[in-house]
Amino acid sequence: MWVKIVTVMENGFSERLGTELARVGLRLRALRQERGWRLEDLEERTGLSKAYLSRLESGERQPSLGALLKVAQAYGVTFSSLFEKEPEPRDCVVVRGTERPVRRGNGIFYTKLSEGSWTFNLQPLRVVVPAGREEGKLYRHEGEQWLYVLSGRLRLEIGDGVSVLEPGDAAHFDAERPHKLSAVGEQDAEILLVACAVPYLLLKSYL
Repeated sequence: MWVKIVTVMENGFSERLGTELARVGLRLRALRQERGWRLEDLEERTGLSKAYLSRLESGERQPSLGALLKVAQAYGVTFSSLFEKEPEPRDCVVVRGTERPVRRGNGIFYTKLSEGSWTFNLQPLRVVVPAGREEGKLYRHEGEQWLYVLSGRLRLEIGDGVSVLEPGDAAHFDAERPHKLSAVGEQDAEILLVACAVPYLLLKSYL
């Protein structure tokens, strides 16, 4: 009788553990996609292997506290936030211009124009590429990217190709191809940028 009770308790614990690992995995994948990082990028920032990180995201590997701390530090989030429950899907996200903080990363300034990263696949940003900015690194990440120049002149490098975009110009490209943004001349380049990673909700259905 006691053996049966213990077995049931162990099975229940295993099921709950599996659910929690899958939830953490989804959270880790969402954080990476929000930043447009590849597994190789996260590997470089954490020192954890690409294969290990992939298993964490899929929920196949039980993470150590040390590994989760490294990942949280790489993303710039608190350790506890990795265990937050996924919020309920929202039909509409309204973003007030006065409520959006300007952030800085890799030498550019950006403002997130949506809070729907768990629900929607599109990730819209308002980006300012400073004039005179030192040559930035090439970016490469999953999905596709669209941008529209609001002001200034933008130099867009994609692979071996280079285009100079004027206000009113737009570009749409495969974000898997190495690309770089820089301002031309003495004026900052301000753009609207919309990134779309591999559909998050579609990925969820296979996990």
